[in-house]
Amino acid sequence: MDWGNVTTEDLIDALREVDWSSPPRPISEFFSRFTVPRSYSKWNSRLKCNFYYYRTNYFIMIIFILGIGFLRKPFAIIAATLTALSIAFLNDSFAVTFNEKVTRTVRQFSPHLAAKLRPPIAPVLRGRPSTKRAIHICGRPRWVFVLTSSLASCILWFTSCNLLTVLWAIAIGFLATLLHASFRTPNLKARLNTFREEFRAVWRNYSEL
Repeated sequence: MDWGNVTTEDLIDALREVDWSSPPRPISEFFSRFTVPRSYSKWNSRLKCNFYYYRTNYFIMIIFILGIGFLRKPFAIIAATLTALSIAFLNDSFAVTFNEKVTRTVRQFSPHLAAKLRPPIAPVLRGRPSTKRAIHICGRPRWVFVLTSSLASCILWFTSCNLLTVLWAIAIGFLATLLHASFRTPNLKARLNTFREEFRAVWRNYSEL
């Protein structure tokens, strides 16, 4: 797979649609084989490949840095958790799984309430259902939960600590991610994994025809 031809929009869509439950890569693999890219095109391709392949590691690393930065502030830890949750809601697989688990739990205690949490039926256009269905969580559009958790985390960030400290922690987390993705040499396993994901995407599109 030629990552140089992958646009930023394609990468964001792939990260949004990928399975959220994929485990992080081993630490020994994550911190090995660092080299300087020989050209801008090599760096651009490596950056996108590593972002996709080590996505779970980067997510955990950023949340870990935020947690360490505010270890003595319990509300900041909650804010970091809500921030992670709002980011995770953007992933289709996580949003669907979260909705199913919440609905299943509510159904055990109140079947009547669980019926109200069902998403509205999508309209049929020209005799065919929509190929891309909007994702709902507890009967509400996904963006409602993303916005709510984001606002709650922002309020906790402001009330629990200094804004400058928050910005420094976020900057360090993203800088560490950018440096690792820039200098970590993509291994053969990463290349094979991206080829496999590309085949699955092509096969999924073919099966929908």
